Amino acid sequence: MGPEDRAPGNSRVITADHGESLSSLASGYERIAEQFLVVRGRAVTGIGVTAVRAWAQSVPAGATVLDLGCGSGLPLTQVLIDEGLTVYGIDASPTLVAEFRTNLPGVTVACEAVEDASFFGRRFDAVLAWGLWFLLPEATQLELLRRVADVLEPGGRLLFTSAAQACSWRDVMTGEESRSLGAQVYRTRLRELGFPVIREYDDEGENHYYDAVKRFGASSEASR
Repeated sequence: MGPEDRAPGNSRVITADHGESLSSLASGYERIAEQFLVVRGRAVTGIGVTAVRAWAQSVPAGATVLDLGCGSGLPLTQVLIDEGLTVYGIDASPTLVAEFRTNLPGVTVACEAVEDASFFGRRFDAVLAWGLWFLLPEATQLELLRRVADVLEPGGRLLFTSAAQACSWRDVMTGEESRSLGAQVYRTRLRELGFPVIREYDDEGENHYYDAVKRFGASSEASR
C-alpha cells in the first residue's frame, strides 16, 4: 500500500481495542482505510498490475509468495493467485485485513506491522512489497532487507518499489513521511546480503521496481 496507488487465516489481529498500540504506519492506513478502499482497494485492475503479473509469471508455478503490505488483496494479491502462486499476506491495518479476508477467503493473512512480523515462521520462494518500502524509516528499510533475505529460499526473488533517487516526501493519503534511500543504497545493501538486483524498471505510474535474487549459498548472517 502507499502513494504508488496500491490500491480465513490464523492471524493475530492488532487493534487499539485489544490494548495494543499500532505503529505510525499502521495508524496512518487505519485512519484512511475506507478512503483507500474506494480509491484502490476494491479494484481488480490498476497501476502495477501488468508489472506484477509479468514478475509473477517469471516465478516458478506453485511457488510460495509473501505479500508485504497486501492491503485488501486487490488488485495485486489477486494477480499472484491468478498466476498459480500460493500467497501469504501481511498488512498492519485491521480494516484492510478484514477486507482481504472477504475478497480472498482461505488465503492466509496476518494483521501485523512488517517490522515486527513473524513471517509465519517459515521460508518463501518470493516476496512482493509494492508501495510499502518507502513508508518505513531508513533503519527499518535496511533491516527489513536482511529479514527478507533470511526468509527467502536460495534462488528466491524479491520485488519491491521505491524511487530510484534518494528523496523524502509526505504520503498523499496518510500524511506520513516517506523516504527512498535511492537505488545506489538499495543495490549496495542487497549485494552485501548476497541478494543482487538483477533488473530495475518503471511501470505506467512511474513506480520504480527492484527485482533481486538471493544467490545460492548466500548467507545474510555475515551482514548483520
